Amino acid sequence: MEPEGTTEERAPNLAQSAASKLSQMGERTKQLGNVIQDPVRQKRIILVIVCIALFLDNMLYMVIVPIVPDYLEELQTAADLAQDAAPRTNSTNSTIHKVTKGNFDLQIGVLFASKAILQLLVNPLSGTFIDRVGYDIPLFIGLNVMFLSTLIFAFADNYATLFVARSMQGLGSAFADTSGIAMIADKYTEEAERSKALGIALAFISFGSLVAPPFGGVLYEFAGKRVPFLILACICLIDGVLCLIVLKPFSNRERENMPVGTPIYKLMIDPYIAVVGGALTICNIPLAFLEPTIANWMEETMHASQWEIGMTWFPAFFPHVLGVYLTVKLAAKYPHLQWFYGAIGMVFIGASSCTVPACKNFGQLMIPLCGICFGIAFVDTALLPTLGFLVDVRHVSVYGSVYAIADISYCVAYALGPVVAGQIVHDLGFVQLNLGMGLANVLYAPALLLLKNVTKMKPSFSERNMLLEDGPTGLYDTIKMEQRQKKKKGLCTTIDDNGIETFAKRSFSEEESSGGEYA
Repeated sequence: MEPEGTTEERAPNLAQSAASKLSQMGERTKQLGNVIQDPVRQKRIILVIVCIALFLDNMLYMVIVPIVPDYLEELQTAADLAQDAAPRTNSTNSTIHKVTKGNFDLQIGVLFASKAILQLLVNPLSGTFIDRVGYDIPLFIGLNVMFLSTLIFAFADNYATLFVARSMQGLGSAFADTSGIAMIADKYTEEAERSKALGIALAFISFGSLVAPPFGGVLYEFAGKRVPFLILACICLIDGVLCLIVLKPFSNRERENMPVGTPIYKLMIDPYIAVVGGALTICNIPLAFLEPTIANWMEETMHASQWEIGMTWFPAFFPHVLGVYLTVKLAAKYPHLQWFYGAIGMVFIGASSCTVPACKNFGQLMIPLCGICFGIAFVDTALLPTLGFLVDVRHVSVYGSVYAIADISYCVAYALGPVVAGQIVHDLGFVQLNLGMGLANVLYAPALLLLKNVTKMKPSFSERNMLLEDGPTGLYDTIKMEQRQKKKKGLCTTIDDNGIETFAKRSFSEEESSGGEYA
C-alpha cells in the first residue's frame, strides 16, 4: 500500500501535465489556424477543396454507368417473377408490363440525362445567387446536396428513388461546380496562375469521369451496390467539413462589399462569351454522345468483353492530362494564342470522332478516344480562363454567372447525349453520328477567330498592379487593394471618396457605351 503523501504529490503533477498538454494542443490549433489563414496557403487549400468537389461530382455522374443498368435489370426480373407468381385476372396487366419492359432503354437514358437537365434549368438561378452572396455559401450548399443525393443512391431500391437522387445531384452540381470554378477564377487573378489552377481542376474532372466506371463496376461486383456510394458520401462529408473550417461560409462578411455582377442574360448575349459557350458545347458532344452508345457498338462490331467495355475510356485520362499540361505551358508562354489552342483542340476532336467507326478492335479504338479527350483538354483549358478574362475586361469581375454559362454549355451536351444519341444511331447509324459530330467540331473551329483580339482589350497584370498602387479607380479595385494590403503589410495607400464617386459615374458611362465599342 502506497503512502498518502505520494498520492497527494501525484495529483498536482497530473494536473500540471494535463494543463501543459492542453496548452500544447491550444498552441498547435493556433498554429494550424495561422497556416489556414495565410493567404498563399489558403488559396491552395481552396483549390484542393474545389478539386475534390469537382472530382466527386464527376465520379458520381459516371459511377452509375456500370451499376444502374444491371441493378434496374435485377429489379425488372424480380418484378417479372412477382407478376408471374400472382394470379392473372385479365390481360391488361400483361400488356402494361410488356410496354414497361420495352421502354427499359429509354428509362435508363432519362435517368442518366436527368442530372444534366436539372442542372441546366437551375444554373441561371445559381449563377445569379452566387453573384449576390459570394462563392463559399453556394459551394457548401452544393456539397450538402451532393452528400444527400449520394446517400439516397446508396439506399434506393426502385426507379423513382434513383431518379430523385440523380436529379438532386444535378441541383447540387449547379451550385458546387459553378461556385467552385468561379472561386478559383476569383482567387487566382494573375493570368498564368489562373490558367494553371483551372487546368488542375479540369484534370480532377477528367480523373473523376474516367476512373468512376471501373471503380463502380469492381465494387458493385464484389461488395454490392451500396459500397461505392457510401465511400463517395464519406469523401463528400470530409470535403464539406473542410469547406466549413477553411472558408467559414457563414462568418465571412466581405460579401457585403462585393460589386454587383453583370446579369446573366447580358453575359449570354455578349458575342465573345457566346462563341466560347458554343465551343464548349460542341467539343463535349462527341464524349456525351459516345458514352451511351459505344458499348453496344463495341459488342456488335468487335464482340468486346465486359472488361474492355468498362475500361474503354480509362486510357484517355492520360492524354487529357497531357493536353491540360501542354495548354497551360503554352498559355503561359504565348497567352495571346488562347483562341488558337481552342481551335486546334476542336480540329483534333473532329478528326478523332470521324475515325472511331473505322476501328476494328479494342486497341485501335483507344487512339481516337484518346484524341477526343486530348482535344477536349485543349479547348477547356484554353477557353475557361478566357471567360474570366472577358468578364474582367467587358463586365464586372464577378464570376458566378459567367461560369454558370460554361456549366450550361456542358449540360446541353450531356442532357442531349443519353436521350438523343441512341435515337440517332437507330435512325441513321453509328457511322453517321460520328461523322456529324466530327464535322460540327471542324466547322466551328474558325469561329474562335473572333477571340483573336481579346488580349488586346485588357491591360496586363503589371499595369493593373500599378494602377492599384496609384489609387483605386472603383469599388472592386478598392476591395482588392484592401485585401492586398492585408497580405502585404508594408504597402500603404490612401483611399478617398472622390475616387469612388468618379468610378460610379465612369462605370455608368462605360456600361452605356460598351455595346458600341466592342460590338
